[in-house]
Amino acid sequence: MTSKALPWASAGSVLGWWAVLTGLLWLAGTALDGPAPLGGCAASAAVLVAVGEAGDWVRRRWTARPGSRPPR
Repeated sequence: MTSKALPWASAGSVLGWWAVLTGLLWLAGTALDGPAPLGGCAASAAVLVAVGEAGDWVRRRWTARPGSRPPR
């Protein structure tokens, strides 16, 4: 993978997770007979993806520190 392809692959991965989470939230809301507007589900999925990506970024930075222990 070239250095120019990496950001596009990363963006595609984030968009993929966002789309999957949006669908799952919408299906769960519909299955539970609750109001499940697609816009609300998309916004909630965006928050979940952002928190997950931030947590992954922190984990990678933490383990890259000198003297840090590898994750269990």
